[in-house]
Amino acid sequence: MHGEYKVPGGKLVVVDFEVADGAIRDFRLSGDFFLEPDDALGCIDDAVNGLDPNGTIDEIGGAIRKALPSEVHLLGFTPESVGVAIRRAVTGAAHWRDYDWQILHEPPVSPVLNAALDEVLTAAVGEGLRGPTLRIWEWNAPAVFIGSFQSVKNEVDEAQAEARGAQIVRRISGGGAMYMEPEACITYALYVPGELVRGMSFADSYAYLDEWVLEALQSLGIDAHYKPLNDITSPHGKIGGAAQKRLGSGAVLHHVTMAYDMDAEAMTQVLRIGREKLSDKGTASAQKRVDPLRSQTGLERAEIIERMVEVFKRRHGGTEGEVTEGEWDAAERLVAQKFTTEAWLRRVP
Repeated sequence: MHGEYKVPGGKLVVVDFEVADGAIRDFRLSGDFFLEPDDALGCIDDAVNGLDPNGTIDEIGGAIRKALPSEVHLLGFTPESVGVAIRRAVTGAAHWRDYDWQILHEPPVSPVLNAALDEVLTAAVGEGLRGPTLRIWEWNAPAVFIGSFQSVKNEVDEAQAEARGAQIVRRISGGGAMYMEPEACITYALYVPGELVRGMSFADSYAYLDEWVLEALQSLGIDAHYKPLNDITSPHGKIGGAAQKRLGSGAVLHHVTMAYDMDAEAMTQVLRIGREKLSDKGTASAQKRVDPLRSQTGLERAEIIERMVEVFKRRHGGTEGEVTEGEWDAAERLVAQKFTTEAWLRRVP
């Protein structure tokens, strides 16, 4: 068996082994990581040989840690990342380049249609009707997006939202509320088969699916890194956050919103929780909490998106595509039948 795992922000971990009589045999670890002392590599190989191939990541990592000498330095990987690579080999996980990616960047549509389209495209990937896809959102009006399990009244000042012409939209993924204005944010969604993140924990999958965008931001001079569970941040403040939804088909929706030129005052007026967190700190602190990409790069929003797509194509491939007529129709129906209904919007009052 052969497995690979690129540690987010780290190095490539490669494992090769056989399975015989329910145990791992002839295990060999390799990769572009750093390890001192050299003979610790043999300690890792010996620790894994004989383990149950269906053991958990923590169990594999624990066995490796126990076998390592007291003075050892692992740079670019961890014992648990070896476990991830093993689990990906055993479960038949896929790699980015196994797929022909489509990249979508359609003209602006309503916020609620964007939310519905996320569900439609994720379902299409799960049903094999489209390949894995990256979509850059564009929307034509301000909106408050709340997580699937959030309370409207606890999260949103509805009078303030209405005054700003912001529609309240409940998305299908979890996570927190966001106040989003056209051109003020950069939002993208990945619709991927479950095989791409198979063998990973939920936490590991977040960073894994966003590593390409960290590279893009870093290439623009931003010291971007991932802060578990789901934040993209920098020394100057938070940049954005991710959310996921996994469908019964196994398909994964992973979407991220990053602040480009955020109106911090508007955010604290529309979002109740944001107001409470920042009530004793003022607007200046709010601006530090979610630091816009514009202030760190001086670039136009379109230029940042262009670099993101460029890096994605270089790492993973991809061709320009479009939402099909059938997918648009399905999303419109979902808007009417689900996303604009009180039953969905107020599922948590």
